[in-house]
Amino acid sequence: MLPDPRSARQPDGVHARSQRWEPPGQFGAARTDTGWPGRSVEGAVIYELHIGTFTTAGTFDAAIEKLDYLVDLGIDFVELMPVNSFAGTRGWGYDGVLWYSVHEPYGGPDGLVRFIDACHARRLGVLIDAVFNHLGPSGNYLPRFGPYLSSASNPWGDGINIAGADSDEVRHYIIDCALRWMRDFHADGLRLDAVHALVDTTAVHVLEELANATRWLSGQLGRPLSLIAETDRNDPRLITRPSHGGYGITAQWNDDIHHAIHTAVSGERQGYYADFGSLATLAYTLRNGYFHAGTYSSFRRRRHGRALDTSAIPATRLLAYTCTHDQVGNRALGDRPSQYLTGGQLAIKAALTLGSPYTAMLFMGEEWGASSPFQFFCSHPEPELAHSTVAGRKEEFAEHGWAADDIPDPQDPQTFQRCKLNWAEAGSGEHARLHRFYRDLIALRHNEADLADPWLDHLMVDYDEQQRWVVMRRGQLMIACNLGAEPTCVPVSGELVLAWESPIIGDNSTELAAYSLAILRAAEPA
Repeated sequence: MLPDPRSARQPDGVHARSQRWEPPGQFGAARTDTGWPGRSVEGAVIYELHIGTFTTAGTFDAAIEKLDYLVDLGIDFVELMPVNSFAGTRGWGYDGVLWYSVHEPYGGPDGLVRFIDACHARRLGVLIDAVFNHLGPSGNYLPRFGPYLSSASNPWGDGINIAGADSDEVRHYIIDCALRWMRDFHADGLRLDAVHALVDTTAVHVLEELANATRWLSGQLGRPLSLIAETDRNDPRLITRPSHGGYGITAQWNDDIHHAIHTAVSGERQGYYADFGSLATLAYTLRNGYFHAGTYSSFRRRRHGRALDTSAIPATRLLAYTCTHDQVGNRALGDRPSQYLTGGQLAIKAALTLGSPYTAMLFMGEEWGASSPFQFFCSHPEPELAHSTVAGRKEEFAEHGWAADDIPDPQDPQTFQRCKLNWAEAGSGEHARLHRFYRDLIALRHNEADLADPWLDHLMVDYDEQQRWVVMRRGQLMIACNLGAEPTCVPVSGELVLAWESPIIGDNSTELAAYSLAILRAAEPA
């Protein structure tokens, strides 16, 4: 007996029988979100979270209890890390093998329905992280049903047969799964994991096909639906309209913005940060969307990326963020920026991200500088697979100088427990101060017309490499930041709107304390 590849519920896990499930409203209670009109993701503030570590209980129902907090913070969309079924009880979710089903320990499909209805009741949109580029190593029965796998694997697991012989049904399987999340569960869109690993040599890329199908479904449902691609290619064709030769994906993650902000603030230069770090690089990236746009990447040792047409593609089609599950969890210790940066440095990163014209995203807990790490964790039931995963993690970081004993054991339940948010922090001490700053900053983003301008051609960024200050100008608003360890004077002045620390505003300049910022409104011309 094999599980149904299109099963929505696996009450006993991915190796057991499937259970029939029908979406509410067909043979059971009606949905409660029928009045939800949907909303566009462009320009929104998104909140990425992992259901298992967002709360102590780690369920959809427990997460519902925190939704009013997210509304108060000013969040527009919740982005769920993968909730599809995977082997074991604990994991990030990217080793999914039954893409159509909902992980039972989180609450199964009924729990997800309740969560989405509760979000929509609060005018929160919901995005679901979908992984179509590979299948996990445990519970992958798809090859028993047909030629779903390709001969080419990728770093995460078995590759998918998207363009080989008999691949039409495989493509249907992917697209039907994507549409089901939005149609049957009422999700408002998907985050598409690592789309650069989707090897497609056909004339119509599967992403273009998926985007077309999503636009059709949006018309049928009468509400906006969004696709957000994660990619490291810096390829604007993904977010270019089909009429202009693109795939028509709504938006894409942009690691260049993260790298430019993070390195300028933190001083880190290792690995793929090597080409970043200067304020000149930060200014260029903020103004142009990509830093690598057909230029040489020392990390890749080749040219990388393609230039973004900033006159045709609005900045809202790129996501900016100070951290993500990847940027935290793929560090050796899973340490957050809050564990090695000051409150002022965290505030600067937030201001440059949320004050930018890009669609913004937070990672759960960053808004109060959560002290809990986000480490890689899993719970493979097979001893050999568990051992190889642990050994592989240690070997990977040994190459970067880490001692094996320092690397958290992903199979240890305590690794998972350490990653759960400590909600008591949000209302105490410096954590509460940072939380208030984030809330005020998000409110400013929502209420200021100048911050809603999506065009990079209107963005100006000034900086002084020696004095370590940068000013991002958005219409009448100026976001002045001192990234240095000493006070400095920035040649801008105006009405104080929001600040970290207490700036001294003169007629023509503003003095900023170390690691601080001021958002100023320029005086109206006489």
